[in-house]
Amino acid sequence: MLFIDSAVVDEVTQAVKLGFVRGCTTNPILLSKVAAAPDTVIKRLCQIVPGPVFYQLTGKALREKEQEAREFYQIAPDKIVLKIPATTENLALVTRLAPEIPCAATAVFSGHQTLLAIEAGCTYVIPYVNRATRLLGDGIKLIAEMAAVIQASGRPVELVAASVKSPEEALRAFIAGAHHLTLPYEVLLALGNHPLSDEAIAEFEKAAVRK
Repeated sequence: MLFIDSAVVDEVTQAVKLGFVRGCTTNPILLSKVAAAPDTVIKRLCQIVPGPVFYQLTGKALREKEQEAREFYQIAPDKIVLKIPATTENLALVTRLAPEIPCAATAVFSGHQTLLAIEAGCTYVIPYVNRATRLLGDGIKLIAEMAAVIQASGRPVELVAASVKSPEEALRAFIAGAHHLTLPYEVLLALGNHPLSDEAIAEFEKAAVRK
């Protein structure tokens, strides 16, 4: 499944109109770039997007995070997924939330974090592919490792590849085992294009004109 990684309402609207974008992921950085309050933006995105809308918790203390989680989930219980950065403390919070609310462990950079996220009850795990390549050496290898952990667990946990900067990286992440790709708008648009396709189309158009 393809998601758009954006909090810009107009951009998400255009992406959904393409017909193949099913969900939307946001994070505090993306939400900080829009003028409206996060709850207003998330509510609007839930009205636009046909599938899941991911919101990342920003509270400092666990009690604040839990309250924030329940408040944002009530915006659209049929769509909201809570993103929670992968730490042992945060995943302990997931064990309380997951029986009622779909949760995603985000900023996952290892197989052992994936294992704990699964045991805590996460529905999704989200690695940062390009960032992992820059900081660890091979983001695609991380995807494959996480996919292997999920498969070994036998649990219905889904892997969402984020921080994807090109169509080529998106394809490699998918082949390595990602169930979903969340992509910036420009990468989504680039998925269906290729210079050789443009050349072939130009040839077809010339042939049609000659007739």
